Amino acid sequence: MSRIEKSDADWKSLLTDEQYRITRQHGTERAGTSPLNAEKRDGHYHCVACGNLLFHSGTKYESGSGWPSFYAPANEEAVTEHVDRKLFMKRTEIRCADCDSHLGHVFDDGPAPTGLRYCMNGVALQFEPEE
Repeated sequence: MSRIEKSDADWKSLLTDEQYRITRQHGTERAGTSPLNAEKRDGHYHCVACGNLLFHSGTKYESGSGWPSFYAPANEEAVTEHVDRKLFMKRTEIRCADCDSHLGHVFDDGPAPTGLRYCMNGVALQFEPEE
Protein backbone atom coordinates (compact mmCIF):
# COMPACT_ATOMS: atom_id res chain seq x y z
CA MET A 1 0.00 0.00 0.00
CA SER A 2 1.23 3.50 -0.70
CA ARG A 3 1.97 5.78 2.19
CA ILE A 4 -0.93 7.92 3.47
CA GLU A 5 -0.01 11.56 3.91
CA LYS A 6 -2.34 14.32 5.07
CA SER A 7 -1.95 17.87 6.30
CA ASP A 8 -2.24 18.63 10.01
CA ALA A 9 -5.60 20.22 9.31
CA ASP A 10 -6.81 17.02 7.61
CA TRP A 11 -5.63 14.85 10.54
CA LYS A 12 -7.28 17.22 13.03
CA SER A 13 -10.58 17.01 11.15
CA LEU A 14 -10.40 13.21 11.07
CA LEU A 15 -9.34 12.51 14.66
CA THR A 16 -10.56 13.50 18.11
CA ASP A 17 -8.27 15.83 20.07
CA GLU A 18 -6.94 12.90 22.12
CA GLN A 19 -6.40 10.70 19.04
CA TYR A 20 -4.53 13.55 17.38
CA ARG A 21 -2.37 14.15 20.48
CA ILE A 22 -1.41 10.47 20.68
CA THR A 23 -1.01 9.53 17.01
CA ARG A 24 0.30 12.73 15.43
CA GLN A 25 2.11 14.36 18.38
CA HIS A 26 3.56 11.12 19.83
CA GLY A 27 1.67 11.38 23.11
CA THR A 28 0.83 8.70 25.64
CA GLU A 29 -2.53 7.98 27.22
CA ARG A 30 -2.72 7.48 30.97
CA ALA A 31 -2.15 3.87 32.04
CA GLY A 32 -5.31 1.90 32.74
CA THR A 33 -7.67 4.27 30.92
CA SER A 34 -8.27 2.39 27.67
CA PRO A 35 -11.45 0.30 27.37
CA LEU A 36 -9.41 -1.98 25.10
CA ASN A 37 -7.52 -3.26 28.16
CA ALA A 38 -10.60 -5.30 29.06
CA GLU A 39 -11.47 -6.33 25.48
CA LYS A 40 -11.55 -10.15 25.33
CA ARG A 41 -13.51 -10.81 22.12
CA ASP A 42 -11.94 -12.27 19.00
CA GLY A 43 -11.22 -9.65 16.40
CA HIS A 44 -8.75 -7.27 14.87
CA TYR A 45 -7.10 -4.03 15.94
CA HIS A 46 -6.73 -1.34 13.29
CA CYS A 47 -5.02 2.05 13.16
CA VAL A 48 -7.56 4.66 14.25
CA ALA A 49 -6.15 7.14 11.73
CA CYS A 50 -6.08 5.08 8.54
CA GLY A 51 -7.66 1.66 9.19
CA ASN A 52 -4.47 -0.37 8.62
CA LEU A 53 -4.70 -3.83 10.24
CA LEU A 54 -2.16 -3.81 13.09
CA PHE A 55 -2.85 -6.70 15.52
CA HIS A 56 -5.01 -9.82 15.91
CA SER A 57 -6.76 -10.61 19.19
CA GLY A 58 -4.94 -13.95 19.36
CA THR A 59 -1.69 -12.11 20.11
CA LYS A 60 -3.19 -9.86 22.82
CA TYR A 61 -2.36 -10.61 26.44
CA GLU A 62 -2.57 -9.03 29.89
CA SER A 63 0.85 -7.53 30.54
CA GLY A 64 -0.06 -5.66 33.71
CA SER A 65 1.35 -2.48 32.17
CA GLY A 66 -1.97 -0.63 31.93
CA TRP A 67 -1.96 -0.51 28.10
CA PRO A 68 -3.26 -3.00 25.52
CA SER A 69 -0.35 -5.37 24.83
CA PHE A 70 0.39 -7.81 22.03
CA TYR A 71 3.29 -10.18 21.40
CA ALA A 72 3.31 -9.71 17.60
CA PRO A 73 1.86 -7.43 14.92
CA ALA A 74 -0.62 -8.75 12.34
CA ASN A 75 2.23 -9.01 9.82
CA GLU A 76 5.77 -7.70 9.37
CA GLU A 77 4.59 -4.83 7.16
CA ALA A 78 1.92 -3.53 9.58
CA VAL A 79 4.21 -1.44 11.79
CA THR A 80 7.58 0.28 11.65
CA GLU A 81 10.17 0.74 14.39
CA HIS A 82 11.90 4.01 15.27
CA VAL A 83 14.47 4.94 17.91
CA ASP A 84 12.92 7.06 20.66
CA ARG A 85 15.35 8.85 23.00
CA LYS A 86 12.75 10.89 24.90
CA LEU A 87 12.56 10.66 28.69
CA PHE A 88 16.34 10.17 28.93
CA MET A 89 16.21 6.55 27.76
CA LYS A 90 16.42 4.66 24.50
CA ARG A 91 13.19 2.91 23.51
CA THR A 92 11.76 1.49 20.31
CA GLU A 93 8.74 3.45 19.12
CA ILE A 94 6.10 1.66 17.03
CA ARG A 95 4.26 3.50 14.25
CA CYS A 96 1.62 2.51 11.71
CA ALA A 97 3.44 1.60 8.51
CA ASP A 98 0.75 3.16 6.32
CA CYS A 99 0.23 6.60 7.92
CA ASP A 100 3.14 6.97 10.37
CA SER A 101 0.83 7.36 13.38
CA HIS A 102 2.48 6.85 16.77
CA LEU A 103 1.04 3.72 18.38
CA GLY A 104 3.28 3.00 21.36
CA HIS A 105 6.53 1.13 22.09
CA VAL A 106 7.87 -2.41 21.93
CA PHE A 107 9.86 -4.02 24.75
CA ASP A 108 11.70 -7.33 25.03
CA ASP A 109 9.90 -8.57 28.17
CA GLY A 110 6.90 -10.25 26.53
CA PRO A 111 5.72 -13.85 26.43
CA ALA A 112 6.61 -16.67 24.04
CA PRO A 113 6.73 -17.17 21.19
CA THR A 114 8.30 -13.77 20.41
CA GLY A 115 9.39 -12.47 23.82
CA LEU A 116 8.09 -9.05 22.76
CA ARG A 117 5.56 -6.70 24.35
CA TYR A 118 3.96 -4.28 21.91
CA CYS A 119 2.61 -1.80 24.46
CA MET A 120 0.06 0.25 22.52
CA ASN A 121 -2.02 3.32 23.24
CA GLY A 122 -5.63 2.16 23.08
CA VAL A 123 -6.62 5.59 21.69
CA ALA A 124 -4.53 4.78 18.60
CA LEU A 125 -6.40 1.52 17.97
CA GLN A 126 -9.85 0.71 16.67
CA PHE A 127 -11.20 -2.76 17.57
CA GLU A 128 -13.26 -4.70 15.05
CA PRO A 129 -14.87 -7.84 16.53
CA GLU A 130 -15.09 -11.00 14.44
CA GLU A 131 -18.58 -11.90 13.34
